[in-house]
Amino acid sequence: MSAQNPGPRRDTRGIVDAADLFAHVRFRRHEPAPALRPYLEHYWLIDWDLAEPYASHVVPHPSVNLVFQRYDDSRPDFLELSGVGLALATRKLSGRGRVCGIQFRPGGFRPFAPGYAVSTWTDRVVAADPVFPHADPAAVLSPERDEDRVAALDAFLLALDPRPDPQAELAMELVDRVRHDRTLRRVDVLAREAGLSARSLQRLFAAWVGVGPKWVVLRYRIHEALEHAESAESVDWALLAADLGYADQAHLVRDFTATLGVPPSALRAGASRA
Repeated sequence: MSAQNPGPRRDTRGIVDAADLFAHVRFRRHEPAPALRPYLEHYWLIDWDLAEPYASHVVPHPSVNLVFQRYDDSRPDFLELSGVGLALATRKLSGRGRVCGIQFRPGGFRPFAPGYAVSTWTDRVVAADPVFPHADPAAVLSPERDEDRVAALDAFLLALDPRPDPQAELAMELVDRVRHDRTLRRVDVLAREAGLSARSLQRLFAAWVGVGPKWVVLRYRIHEALEHAESAESVDWALLAADLGYADQAHLVRDFTATLGVPPSALRAGASRA
């Protein structure tokens, strides 16, 4: 497999007003078992006990998530499969609850469900029972200690016996290249460096990532723009647009607004969108 991740991400890229979210919920990330690290970004755990409803907003990564969920004992514990989200995701929380999520590396999910192209779930959130009929959400959600929940998540995934997949490995390597190399702005360059035709690259991304390579480039650039919008008192948007590979500021603002529903100017540092 390709190089393993160095551990759970410490950044908050994609979370709109992360400080406000963390003020309302207990949010943690944990590392999976060594055998699972080639496929996963991390586990993410959230617990809340709210006097008033709260809405969180996330610009999704190009990743599939499996999310074990419990809400106020109002319904049985359940597991959802969340494909790559194409737009801003809003989740409304109220009362008491907890979730235990698995974020896969882009390209890393299919070894756990090899019978499905990942594009099957793009922009969809569905019950995961048909794909993982033996999942036991209560076993994951009931423990109080984080380490016991992590152990239950490890046991669930290891029982699926994921096998090395050269296509998954290639997809993960290419997405990592897009994520970390800000000079990579053209899909034809990525295809050429991978030794693939543009059509073969598109097919690879559809089957193992769930979205096209151009979309992945755009999403990571929007994550960077959001991070700048929320962390800086003032942003030179023309300079940032050029740095992110946009033809001009107008194109960046257009893509940002289409993704988040508001222009960059509406997101001053520390402002809540809820």
